[in-house]
Amino acid sequence: MRRWGRPAGRQMGLALLGGMLAAFGQAPIGLWPVTLLGLGLLIRQVALAENRPAALWLGWAGGLGHFALAMSWIVAPFLVEPETYGWMAPFALVLMAGGLALFWALAAGLAHVAGQGRASRAALFALTLVLAEALRGWTFTGLPWAMPGHVFIGSAFDQTAALGGALLLTLLATAVAACPVIWPRTGLFPALALLTAAFTYGQSRLAEPLPADHGASLRLVQPGIDQAAKWDPVQAEANFASLIRLSRQGDSVPDLVIWPETAIPYLFDPSIAQAIARGTGGLQVATGAQIIEGDAAYNALVVLDGQGALAARYDKAHLVPFGEYFPFGDLAYRWFGLRAFAAQQGYGYAKGPGPVLLDLGPLGHVLPLICYEAVFARDLHAAPDGADWLLQITNDAWFGIWQGPFQHFDQARLRAIEQGKPLVRVGNTGISALIDARGRVLALLPLGEVGTLDVTLPGRLEPPPYAQHGDWPIIGLIATLFALIAARLRRGPH
Repeated sequence: MRRWGRPAGRQMGLALLGGMLAAFGQAPIGLWPVTLLGLGLLIRQVALAENRPAALWLGWAGGLGHFALAMSWIVAPFLVEPETYGWMAPFALVLMAGGLALFWALAAGLAHVAGQGRASRAALFALTLVLAEALRGWTFTGLPWAMPGHVFIGSAFDQTAALGGALLLTLLATAVAACPVIWPRTGLFPALALLTAAFTYGQSRLAEPLPADHGASLRLVQPGIDQAAKWDPVQAEANFASLIRLSRQGDSVPDLVIWPETAIPYLFDPSIAQAIARGTGGLQVATGAQIIEGDAAYNALVVLDGQGALAARYDKAHLVPFGEYFPFGDLAYRWFGLRAFAAQQGYGYAKGPGPVLLDLGPLGHVLPLICYEAVFARDLHAAPDGADWLLQITNDAWFGIWQGPFQHFDQARLRAIEQGKPLVRVGNTGISALIDARGRVLALLPLGEVGTLDVTLPGRLEPPPYAQHGDWPIIGLIATLFALIAARLRRGPH
C-alpha cells in the first residue's frame, strides 16, 4: 500500500486498463463485448481492494481510463484556433477525465463500505456505478456522455431503453460484467441469460409494425461549413448563399426546410428573415439563429413562414458551461460589477425559459432541441406532453471528425427510443438524419458531406414506460437491491 492508501502500480494499471477497455464500445468503435470485459476487469479490481482508500483509488483509475479515451474528442474545440487555444487542450482532457472519474471513485468506495468480500462488493459496485452515472448526469448541470449503457445503441439491446432509458442499459452492462466476478465458476450463465433476455425483448419490439407516416415532407440542409470559416465575415455572404442554394435543390416542394444550429451567419432580424423568404422562393424554413434582445443574446431556433414572418421561436435553455455561458457570470456582474462573464452583457448566451412545444400547424407539434440538449433525457421529460416529433439542430463541427459527432448522434437515437417519437437531426457538418420512433436510421447524410436530404416524417408510438416515468423507477430498483444486499450482509457472515 502506498501513500494516501493508493494501491500498488499493478492494481492501478489493471483498473486503468479496465476503464480504457470499457471505452471501446462507445461510438464510433462500437465493440460492446470489449466494454463488458473491461468493466469486468475493473469490477474485479475494486471487489478485491484491501480497504476503502484502495477501492476509491481503483474506481478513480478506472474512470480516468474510461473518460480519457471515450471523451478524447473534448480537445477538438481548442484546435479550431490552435494558435490561440491549442495549449489548453491537454489540460481540458486531463481535468475533465479526472473530474468525471471521481463519480466512479465514489461508487467504488460506497460498494467497499457496504460490502463484505469479493462477491458482495462486486454486486454492489455494479449497482453503485449506475447510481454514480445518474448523479453525473445532474451535477453542475450534468454531463451524461459516454455512459457504459451507450455502447448498446444501434443493436437490438438498445430497445431496453424504452423501459428504463440509459440507466437501464448501463445496469445491463454492469450486471453482465459483474456476474463472472460474483460467481467465478458459473457467472457466465447468468450473464448470457441477461443478454439473451434483453436481445429477445429488443428483437420483438423491432419486429412490431410502426404506425402510418405523419406524411409531412422535410428537406434537411447540411451545408458542411468548416468551423474556422463559419464566422469569418469575408465568408458570410458565400455561406448564406450556400444555404439558400441547397434549400432550393430538388424537384419537390417540401413542407419545411430545416437548417442547422446558428446557420445564419448574421444576427437575426426581420431583414434577414425577408432575405431567406426571397431566396428560397417562399419556402417555410426552420433555422438556428443568434438573436439579440436588449443586452442579452440567445441561441435560438426560429421558424419562418413563406413570407418571412416569424411563425415560432425557441431559445436554448440547457447551455454549455464555459462554452456558451460562464456559471454565475450574471451574479458576478450584479454583485461586483464584473461584466466579462455576464450573459446579460453579451458575454455568452442567456438561458431560454425551458422546453416548449412548437405548433407548426399541419406539421404537428415539435419538441425542439439545440445541440447537446439532446443529451439530457430529463429535459425531454420536463417538456409539455403532446409532441408528434423531435427536432435537433446542431453544429458538431466543434467536435472534430472522430468520436464526438458519432457519440452525439447515438444519444439522439436513444432519445427517439425513450420517447417513442421520430427524431429529425440536422447538423452543419453532419450527421444529419431521419430516425424513426424505435431509433432506427431511415435516411442519413454522412459526416462531412455537403447536401440535402428529402424525407417524409414517420409516425409516432404511444409513450413507452420510460417516457411516462423517467429514471426514478430504475433508481428505486437499484436502491432497493442495494439495501437488500446490505441488509443480508448485516444479518450474517459472508
